[in-house]
Amino acid sequence: MNKSNTEMLYEAILTLKTVDECRAFFTDLCTIMEISSMSQRLEVARLLNKKIVYNKIAEETGASSATISRVNRCLNHGEGGYKLVLGRLQDE
Repeated sequence: MNKSNTEMLYEAILTLKTVDECRAFFTDLCTIMEISSMSQRLEVARLLNKKIVYNKIAEETGASSATISRVNRCLNHGEGGYKLVLGRLQDE
C-alpha cells in the first residue's frame, strides 16, 4: 500500500500527543512564517466564529482583508475543519 505524502503528513500529526511534541514537529517541518500564518488564520477563524467584524479582526490580528475573507469562506463553506477544531478547543 503506497500512501500519498499528504496522507502520511496527516497520520504523522495524529501521532503527536502533547503541545511540546506538536511544537517540536511543526518547528522542524515549517518555517516561522508558516507557523505564524497558520496560527493567525486559526485566530481569525476563532474571532469570526464569535461574530467579530472584519475591521476589528484585522486590527487585533494584523490579518489582511483577503485572509479574513478566505478564512470566513472556509469557515462557512469549507470542509468543517475550523468549526470542528474550534468546538473542541472551546470544550477544553
